Amino acid sequence: MAFDRFVAISHPLQYTTILTNSRVTKMGLAAFLRGVALMTPLPILLKRLPFCKGQMLSYSYCLHPNVMKLACGQVKINIFYGLILVIFSFGIDFLLIALSYVLIFQAVLGIASREGQMKALNTCLSHIFIVFIYYGPLLAITVMHRIHHKSSPLAHAVLGNIYLFMPPMLNPIVYSLKTKQIRAALRKSFKVQQA
Repeated sequence: MAFDRFVAISHPLQYTTILTNSRVTKMGLAAFLRGVALMTPLPILLKRLPFCKGQMLSYSYCLHPNVMKLACGQVKINIFYGLILVIFSFGIDFLLIALSYVLIFQAVLGIASREGQMKALNTCLSHIFIVFIYYGPLLAITVMHRIHHKSSPLAHAVLGNIYLFMPPMLNPIVYSLKTKQIRAALRKSFKVQQA
């Protein structure tokens, strides 16, 4: 999405020639294959571990660091792979998104009119909000795993479910609020309720 916004703002007249259907398909396939390649080793690494510390997880799904805490065996390889996974998935993604937005802001500052700048920034606002909705809880979960002994199990469960459900739930809401008809209907609805 950040690359899409960058092309739409920096090269609006060449958008369809830069982001062709085949190029978008290749980018989607590359993202899918990267996800499969990065996530496939996780169950394999967990399967080799002996588990003897109980079967109580902090989350309603199998988060790799959470499952590793139940293991009795050596988890150094799992920890190392977890670090590689974070760097190559979330770390690189976040850096590429940040770089895209630096380039977008440079392009926006090059727009002469204030109205043009605001319109260009408005196209990015929804995506920036979704990125924060996704990375905020992820960062909080990561921090909570580091201070596990100081946080309650309920906080882990709630935050884990927020991370799992909120981004996909809010995504269509955030993007639909950009539609003028939906915003007009919401304003009308609020005016009727206030009256």
